[in-house]
Amino acid sequence: MFFSVLTKKLTVYASLTGGVLAFLIYAGLGPTGMLLLATFFILGTAVTSWRYGEKKQMHVAENATGRTSGQVLANAGFPSLIALLSILLPEHQQLFLLMAAAGFSAAAADTVSSELGTLYGKRFYNILSLKPDKRGLDGVVSIEGTLFGIVGSVLIASVFAVMQGLNTNFFWIVFAGTVGNMSDSVLGASLERSNALNNNQVNFLNTLVAGFSVLLSLIGA
Repeated sequence: MFFSVLTKKLTVYASLTGGVLAFLIYAGLGPTGMLLLATFFILGTAVTSWRYGEKKQMHVAENATGRTSGQVLANAGFPSLIALLSILLPEHQQLFLLMAAAGFSAAAADTVSSELGTLYGKRFYNILSLKPDKRGLDGVVSIEGTLFGIVGSVLIASVFAVMQGLNTNFFWIVFAGTVGNMSDSVLGASLERSNALNNNQVNFLNTLVAGFSVLLSLIGA
């Protein structure tokens, strides 16, 4: 928490919010949950800082004073709620852990695809119309950004596999992260552009969709 404020990655209030969420995640999901949170934070910080000056010139860079409490809740709020359920229903901890991993997978995919897709994307399209659109706008995607997002999901799934064992859950986490990332773009192109939702709300729904997509996939399987 101190380091994140010192390096201006989070505001003071965001750091305090993150500390509370981290406590919940550790209490409900144990070391695996904490490692997933740490991986997402380190990955998100790295890609946000990468070639920051260029992104600032393109007017797509994050606020230099650090992420806010709202952004922390948007990305880690769903896994924290799942961790709370795990505290209340410990007999289902493994299922809740998988859902939380799916949420982090989607958050990572969204962050990585946005930050790196903006830099390395060649052609940008509106995800709804599939027509060319301006980079950085809500709901605009590129092939490069989408692939970077999948890599982000794979990293989260790999951490889960290291801690819990390599099995089909690895692929469900990657799948859920990709579904969540795509839903983020769809919501961005529709409800966020029309000001029905803001960016934090869209990001939270991204993780929610991912968590429940992996749940529905398991039920269907």
